[in-house]
Amino acid sequence: MTALPSPTDDHRWLAMAAALSARGRPLSAPNPAVGCVIVRENRVVARGWTQPGGRPHAEAMALASAGPAACGATIYVSLEPCAHASTRGPACADLVAAAAPARVVVGCYDPDPRTAGAGIARLRAAGIAVDLVPHATCAQALAGFLLRTQEGRPHVTLKLALSLDGMIALANGQSQWITGPQARAHCHAERARADAILVGGGTLRADAPRLDVRLPGLEARSPARWVLTRGAAPEGWQAVADITAPGAFGQTQWLFVEGGAGAAATFLRADRVDRLLLYRAPILLGPGLAAVGDLGLETLAPAHGRWALVEERQLGSDTLSVYDRHR
Repeated sequence: MTALPSPTDDHRWLAMAAALSARGRPLSAPNPAVGCVIVRENRVVARGWTQPGGRPHAEAMALASAGPAACGATIYVSLEPCAHASTRGPACADLVAAAAPARVVVGCYDPDPRTAGAGIARLRAAGIAVDLVPHATCAQALAGFLLRTQEGRPHVTLKLALSLDGMIALANGQSQWITGPQARAHCHAERARADAILVGGGTLRADAPRLDVRLPGLEARSPARWVLTRGAAPEGWQAVADITAPGAFGQTQWLFVEGGAGAAATFLRADRVDRLLLYRAPILLGPGLAAVGDLGLETLAPAHGRWALVEERQLGSDTLSVYDRHR
């Protein structure tokens, strides 16, 4: 008799499903990027992730690869299999049920009202054991989808490239380049993971940034360009005036904010930043342009306890620090 996976195994395979889902981001939009792993006797039989445009889904890809080997296996999926009908393909809950696995392990409940527990219920009704194992890595990989579905807004990363004394440019506005080539390449890789990228109107007028991805092989992943302004957007851009307005960013799941100081302050004041990327160059600029504008703070207390350091690494001579918003 085959031994059932342990809780430790469940978390390990769900972490693999979450890692696989990153391959679909952001090209799976408007669908979430999901990862799926099919395991038998502690060995991977098949794997899949959401394809460009949102179809096929991760489960469909993995099941097609596994074939008959899925019968009696354990399927790990980062998000609850969908239960709603679509003209683009069958519901994943039905595909999984037809494959007759022994067990399905789900890393994150789907808040989309078209599924919202119905996928799990359908599998259980088919006689399949289903375990919902809340998994932080799966939830993190799906943060853009979860925030868009539950709060109507994208997950926001704010990027700041600054000197040791907190400046993003000289007093005359010169900012190219504060950081070195390794840090700039890392930033381009981060751009490639976003649906959309935003700068303030002043930055657009002063710098005319391209905001594309200039890494070999990833050029096609350049995000949609947004500008924070009350005026009209230039051709090829979209304008947003109120970042807190319902549906302000449409179907965007992952928004990358690159500046300047006014745009950064707008998002921070509204508590709309979920992740901070701080690239620090080992230089001192003295009087210059500060990284962030006025946040409206009158005491220090509200500034504390908001950010948790989750990663730090060296990029050439520069240092990258990544912070998550502590909520």
